[in-house]
Amino acid sequence: MKRDLKQLHSAFMRECEFVGRLSPETLRGYRAGFDLLTKLMPTISLETISSETLTEFFRRLDQRERRTGKGPPKIGIKKSTAATYRSKLNRFFDWLKQKGIVSENPFINMPYPAIRYEDRKFLKRENVEKIFAAIAMNSHTGFLRKRNLAIFSLLLGCGLRRSELLNLRVFDIDLERKTLLVRAETSKSRRDRTIPLNSMALLHLAEYFADRKQRNCASPYLFLSSNQDSRLTSDGLKHIVANLNLNARVDFHLHQFRHTFAVNMINSGCDIAKLKQLMGHSDIRMTAVYLRCLPTNAMRADVEKITFSNLL
Repeated sequence: MKRDLKQLHSAFMRECEFVGRLSPETLRGYRAGFDLLTKLMPTISLETISSETLTEFFRRLDQRERRTGKGPPKIGIKKSTAATYRSKLNRFFDWLKQKGIVSENPFINMPYPAIRYEDRKFLKRENVEKIFAAIAMNSHTGFLRKRNLAIFSLLLGCGLRRSELLNLRVFDIDLERKTLLVRAETSKSRRDRTIPLNSMALLHLAEYFADRKQRNCASPYLFLSSNQDSRLTSDGLKHIVANLNLNARVDFHLHQFRHTFAVNMINSGCDIAKLKQLMGHSDIRMTAVYLRCLPTNAMRADVEKITFSNLL
């Protein structure tokens, strides 16, 4: 019986979800990568998968127009984007080979994009200040101002991923112990981790909790939508970021706050093993990437310590 590529991918996804216990965010990434492959290569099939077919996919991906706002459409992708899509598809092709469905992963012997570390851009202080000022000055209600200040204080002070933030529940916050719990089922690493809360995050969380109480909110989720007692959605968070891009006049994406957290933790002298735990990385090599993101000025004081008098 002829096996359909989409049916095989569905079987792969079921195995990843129920046997591999991969996070919902990871599963969404795998699904999005495959959906884009079949959209740009509508005639692709099990019989036509090859290195040539995938090369054509990445060529079309690089040449397609995409809109990222109200401006003119953009063409082209970054190396990091190409690497991300390759990684998403590679897992499926490895699975096909392991099952004996294909004789070889078509990515084998194909060059891997060399990712530039500059792609992990962090936000400078002046831009972070503009974003927080825009929240304070442009929120329509006191509740939205307190909610958004709490959101971005956690992003800046804890380095949370988008899915981890949206899935936080009220009982994940312990104001007395000054900690935040990222539960295993919401984490990409599938492990619990507890993060200390700094004074800024504690202040904004306390104000937000007080407003929630006044509104008699019953939802177990920490961050709520603007007009009802239900959780803030991914689309709702994208809307917040889009408005802040306009009001703060800062072109940023949410994940840059995670980069900003990591780079500033390293700059403040945080041990890389501690940072690995705080960020929920499964491999310390993922954390070590941020060592290459430090700006030159951040290392000037260390270089100045080298003098004739203190040489070994």
